[in-house]
Order: sequence, then structure tokens, then C-alpha cells
Amino acid sequence: MLVEILSPDNTLFTGEASLVTLPGSNGSFQIKNNHASLISSLTAGTVEVKSDQGTQNFEVTGGLVEILSNKVIVLV
Repeated sequence: MLVEILSPDNTLFTGEASLVTLPGSNGSFQIKNNHASLISSLTAGTVEVKSDQGTQNFEVTGGLVEILSNKVIVLV
């Protein structure tokens, strides 16, 4: 699935990933390929992206995530 992590100033990550872990407002959750469509708010925590290149972690202070048609957009 395509993952984009965007901040107002920068694109933190763009690429294919097999798993994304997010700090949701009601607890952390994971997204895999073919996940159902979803919009959720995020709290402060770590966004973890697992891809063929390994695992990358991004510290965020909150934001939103949209999941639609195997595309994950994280606004932080």
C-alpha cells in the first residue's frame, strides 16, 4: 500500500509499506494492505512504517489519518 506522511513544512515519508502502526485517539492501531476505508484522529506518539527497506519511526504530536483504496495519508 502507498503511505504518505505529511507535515505542513515537509513530506516525512512517501513509499510502499506492508504495515503502519498509528497512535490513535482511542489507542494505537495497525493498518495492513486492503484495510477498510477509515478516517481517524491521532494523538502524540510514534508512527511506525514497515517496508522492504526496514522499519522507520516518526514521532508526531497529533494529526489525522485517511485510508482509502490501499492509500494511507497521515497528516501531522
